[in-house]
Amino acid sequence: MSDDDLDALGLLHDPVRRSLYEAVAGRGGEVGRQEAAEAAGVSRTLAGHHLDKLVEAGLLESGFRQPERKGPGSGRPAKVYRRAAGERSVSLPPRDYATLASVLADVVEGLGAEERAERAARVAGERLGRGGGGRPVEEVLRERGYEPYADGDAGLRMRNCPFHVLSREQPLLVCSMNLALCQGLLEGLGEDPGRARLDPRPGECCVALSKTNED
Repeated sequence: MSDDDLDALGLLHDPVRRSLYEAVAGRGGEVGRQEAAEAAGVSRTLAGHHLDKLVEAGLLESGFRQPERKGPGSGRPAKVYRRAAGERSVSLPPRDYATLASVLADVVEGLGAEERAERAARVAGERLGRGGGGRPVEEVLRERGYEPYADGDAGLRMRNCPFHVLSREQPLLVCSMNLALCQGLLEGLGEDPGRARLDPRPGECCVALSKTNED
């Protein structure tokens, strides 16, 4: 944990900044100042000030969206915001679980124990499901950091991968274990584990859940 992490997360104690951050992060894509301002219930000018502070802290990234109409009178590019790809964590004293997880992933690959790792992940998912108290799978996934959202008739997608850093190092292993974990979670909740499938989409979790017959 660095001082920058503390400073960045400290910004979210401000209710306006937190609302603006959640408005951008919850969209899963680029959000303009006006959209964020309306979501947070503040003026566009105030929203722009706080959004830029979140960019400076590394919690958001900014860019420009070109106007749909080209040529004279089309207007200037609009500034837009999206959630930053980096991660922030706070632990006192600092903990370094990511390094150990990376080492263990290397061991699994070196031993050719991918199938055993998937079975262990599924068992872990079942435990999480049984401890879910019969709540909807969306709530349990949200608690685990997946940020699920309804994707029209396709079912559930997840905006966030809780294992993002590790998945960049060992994508095949981590994604297969993630799938097994989600299948086990569904089974533990008494639902069809076949709902979980691998369906990678840029910037999102590699696992998606299809709709149930009752949906």
